[in-house]
Amino acid sequence: MKRYITVAGNIGVGKSTLVALLCQKLGWKPFYEPEAHNPYLADFYKDMTAWGFHSQVFFLANRLQIHREIIRCEDSVVQDRSIYEDAEIFACNLYRQGRLSDRDYETYRALYKGLIEFLPPPDLVIYLRATPATLRNRIAMRNREYEREIAAAYLDGLNQLYEQWIDGFTLCPVLTVPADQLNYVAHPNHLELVVQKVREKLSGKEEVIFNPDEIAQI
Repeated sequence: MKRYITVAGNIGVGKSTLVALLCQKLGWKPFYEPEAHNPYLADFYKDMTAWGFHSQVFFLANRLQIHREIIRCEDSVVQDRSIYEDAEIFACNLYRQGRLSDRDYETYRALYKGLIEFLPPPDLVIYLRATPATLRNRIAMRNREYEREIAAAYLDGLNQLYEQWIDGFTLCPVLTVPADQLNYVAHPNHLELVVQKVREKLSGKEEVIFNPDEIAQI
């Protein structure tokens, strides 16, 4: 049976790494974030209010294309970030900052809601939860120049939006991973635990959690 998992979470939390490790472990196909050049990005950084709507619509269209490719794929897949996060987290954050007008945001939301009504949802969302301190440490470790100036307050704001989104997300089951406590790169046993919980969740088990005592023992 084909399975479709998407890994969600804030900047630097370890989504791409977990996608790669899960695919290696399960023999599934990875789908990473699209690398297509956003033709509005240069203008957006010069004037976010003027170009925020255009930039977000481009990202949404790009994410839709990836979602459709996943649906057509015959293999089981693990996806790095979902179409839902583009709208529920990043577009919403721009709106909160005043970078999107009421009119543009309402139009964007109407387009997004219309699209997801026709898109089959994943079988499972893995939500990687981490504090801004953990995110900052991991961002520093990967040492990407364009991420060096990301403020803790910005990450905290995104975290709040992630929590609101995941609390109300009902399109498919969610497995919340405590990324502050689990380091599946340095500790293979942590990865084994995540894989175990993923399998339990996909089997239909409803109450699947990471017990602190369970983590402490591995």
